Amino acid sequence: MRKIRDVLRLTHAMGMSRRLAGEATGIGKTAVGEYVRRATVAGLSWPIPDEIDDGELERRLFPPADAASRVARSEPDWSYIHAELKRRGVTLALLWQEYRAEDRQGYAYSWFCERYGNWRKRISPTMRQTHLAGEKLFVDWAGDTMPVFDPATGEEYRAHIFVATLGASNYTYAEARWSETLPDWIGAHVNALAAIGGVPKALVPDNLKAGITKPSRYEPGINRTYQDLADHYGCVVLPARVMKPRDKAKVEGAVLIVQRFVLAKLRNRRHFSLAELNAAIKDCVATINAKVMRGFGKSRIDLLEMLDRPALNALPNAAYSFAEWKRARVAPDYHIEIAGHYYSAPSKLIREIVDARITSATVEIFHKGQRVASHVFSPVRHRHTTTTEHMPSAHRRYAEWTPAKMMNEAAKVGPATVALFEAIMRAKPHPEQGFRSCLGIVGLARSYGVIRLEAASRRGNDIGATSYGSIASILKHGLDKVFATEPTPDAPPLRHGNIRGSGYYH
Repeated sequence: MRKIRDVLRLTHAMGMSRRLAGEATGIGKTAVGEYVRRATVAGLSWPIPDEIDDGELERRLFPPADAASRVARSEPDWSYIHAELKRRGVTLALLWQEYRAEDRQGYAYSWFCERYGNWRKRISPTMRQTHLAGEKLFVDWAGDTMPVFDPATGEEYRAHIFVATLGASNYTYAEARWSETLPDWIGAHVNALAAIGGVPKALVPDNLKAGITKPSRYEPGINRTYQDLADHYGCVVLPARVMKPRDKAKVEGAVLIVQRFVLAKLRNRRHFSLAELNAAIKDCVATINAKVMRGFGKSRIDLLEMLDRPALNALPNAAYSFAEWKRARVAPDYHIEIAGHYYSAPSKLIREIVDARITSATVEIFHKGQRVASHVFSPVRHRHTTTTEHMPSAHRRYAEWTPAKMMNEAAKVGPATVALFEAIMRAKPHPEQGFRSCLGIVGLARSYGVIRLEAASRRGNDIGATSYGSIASILKHGLDKVFATEPTPDAPPLRHGNIRGSGYYH
């Protein structure tokens, strides 16, 4: 259902063709057409009303089939259909209508399209790609790296080169990055789109690990952060097929040009910072884009302004802010762990799988596409960020307690109890668990008195028994009594002729 929602969004809101929407979602274009048709029949378009959840959407799009209508069907003449489709204005829908007019018991439209697609795959030849203006931005890493030297030590580091090129104009962008990891991959895209001054309909990468989690010809897995970037800019990610370099021939050619006219040109220069190297790369790439291309009579920058620029979508008001996604299960204490810190989620989601979107400032938690929690990001490890509303009712009565208030309660008993409470809260994995133990220990004073509780705390600290159960056991068995004596005042000082006394020193 999520993919069907994506299909309706891309075809209705973004005006994409069925082919492009199918490539973006990993669904065949005939199936895309069928989903759009079913949505039209069901009276649905985009946006889908909020009250229609996935279950209701499925019931509307796929009502139960009438088993009595399933009879043997004749096979269409696929050669005739394939030839007719080459004629202007002829569509599969029209041919299907003609087919059903001759055979009332023939295939439904979706099956008709699927079978034609399967037949066509067996005869489809390799053909030259035609790149439409503003349609695709091809992106890749160049195989070669460039040295950057530490100005203080002279140590050499290797910088990786990101290359992007537009399909129609061949306008090229290049940038040096320290690594090929996800943050550098996303940052290079943000800079490339800013340099181009617009957004294409699709990004076409290779099947690199930073961007593609599951290489597949039919249903590739897109890294969630990469998909987040595409959603922010209103485009789609169409990874090249595995072992099909012709799918990204544009960027392969751009990489070769960058290697010859940028990296080779800069090979004898020494750069002492990444910014310095990028400034040199920018100058070289500007020369490439300004050079008139043989066969075109125009430069890449000219073609950008003539072809791609008018067709590009506008950049959003704000550039994409890098965010990582993590899938986690809500623990029994209604927290999830992000980078060693614990963030709360509604207690009703205990044991449920949620998605966390992590930026340098926030941590957002989503469940089935709905945001259920938002926290300020904390770099402090082994600590908790808890929202009171997320607590089950049994925990909320402890929400007003703080470590300082807990220490004040312990100070009313004695210093040993203060030390005991500090040890308990250090040992417990979650604050509220430590608070419950401390409050239980304070409650023992009603049964055994403050003096015995302080003695039991002293004994618990000595033997490392820092829990409510241990202190209760010490009191129950009287093991605290050896520590429970009243403090005796100091004896008066001795007076003797040979003792000078304190007055002697004044």
